[in-house]
Amino acid sequence: MRVRKNNMSKLDKPKPPVFECVEDERLHRKQRLAAAIRLFDRYDLNEGTDGHITARDPEFTDHFWINPLGIDFSQIRVSNLILVNKDGDVVKGDQPVNREAFAIHSRIYEARPDAIATVYAHSIYGKAWSSLGRPLDPLNQDSCAFYEDHSVFHDCTDDALDPSAGKHIAETLGHCKAVILRNHGMLTVGHSVDEAAWWFINLERSSQAQLLAEAAGRPSIIEHDSARLTHTQVGTHFNGWFCFQPLYNRIVREQPDLLE
Repeated sequence: MRVRKNNMSKLDKPKPPVFECVEDERLHRKQRLAAAIRLFDRYDLNEGTDGHITARDPEFTDHFWINPLGIDFSQIRVSNLILVNKDGDVVKGDQPVNREAFAIHSRIYEARPDAIATVYAHSIYGKAWSSLGRPLDPLNQDSCAFYEDHSVFHDCTDDALDPSAGKHIAETLGHCKAVILRNHGMLTVGHSVDEAAWWFINLERSSQAQLLAEAAGRPSIIEHDSARLTHTQVGTHFNGWFCFQPLYNRIVREQPDLLE
């Protein structure tokens, strides 16, 4: 894989790679996608066949790569990923696509040209928090990544396969990085697979933290100005990408077959 090196000193943080050709960028996104799916299995963020993570193709930008229907997250490899076009047809791969996933993700990519990846799952704390139909409060630094940057979709009891459902979710998401789907689960987007995956992991843990805090008493909320400032520090595209790097390195070291 040919990656253009960024000029940086030893004291600088690493930066997202810049690619010399579209084939290398495609492989990179697929490797990140397979790794994110394996990590979601490791952290028990998937539920049956209801989780899906996708990455927009860098060349055919109205197509996206996705984990196929019916293959367990723990078994996903780069070679298992399928490419779906704007009509929901599988154009690369020999496995079926989750129709609910297509209905939602295709509308997200249509509405958000900046989105490279989308994560959607029925994680346990996400399901619990979503039943309250409320946005998260800024209770700590991590949850401030979502301050004024996530929304709540209240109509997830409708038919998820209805094309209009995906459109309405995309509209509710707006320009935010995440949307809580009431009585359902959560969805995040990012400028990279790395970023979108990290936001979901963070959103799940922030949901867990708030549920625990409210069960124990009345938690103190960070004031508006401080929460907004913290968001500019921890809620950036770069920070989302950077926080995923140790997780990627760990899962590839432990499960190198995911790259096959």
